[in-house]
Amino acid sequence: MTTRNVACMGARMFTAVLPPADVVSELDALLEPRRDADPGLRWSRPEGWHVTTSFMSDVPSRAVDALVEYLGEVAAKAAPFPIRLEGGVAFPDAAQAKVLGLGISDGNGELARLSAGARSAASRAGAAADGARFVGHLTLARSRKGVQATRWIGVLDSFSGWSWQAAELCLVESLRMGRHYEVIERFSLGS
Repeated sequence: MTTRNVACMGARMFTAVLPPADVVSELDALLEPRRDADPGLRWSRPEGWHVTTSFMSDVPSRAVDALVEYLGEVAAKAAPFPIRLEGGVAFPDAAQAKVLGLGISDGNGELARLSAGARSAASRAGAAADGARFVGHLTLARSRKGVQATRWIGVLDSFSGWSWQAAELCLVESLRMGRHYEVIERFSLGS
């Protein structure tokens, strides 16, 4: 295990699968010339892109070691699997999107199982995870008021997509109101 330096009691954390650097770089290059096209969107930083499997809004510092142990068990039971990132998605819908992202076309079943395992691990450790239904996606932008995203979904649908082999699950701390993420622990799948 790596040394954990959790910022404070009641840390905001999540578990996630991170895309590889080449996927991040290529997607960033495609989005760069488009980011200024809609002032209603706040684009997430590429170095923070991830596919969330569980979110815990308040992890007590006393629960972190147990959480790490239980997440290690979850990861050990899961084999590496292929993920394909493609197609635009908007939440709650395209007419008033507060979240704009790319969907997951391959790997959703495996991600859903990691999500269920991570949520169970959080509960066992005393760090309750949210109960939202798992929907695999990578968030690219947010809007406080909601934007008409039909055009954006079309743009994202035009991208050819990216595939990679998911080989690890990460425990990540969300710092500075979600403006910075720090990987606290990495768990190899199937080991």
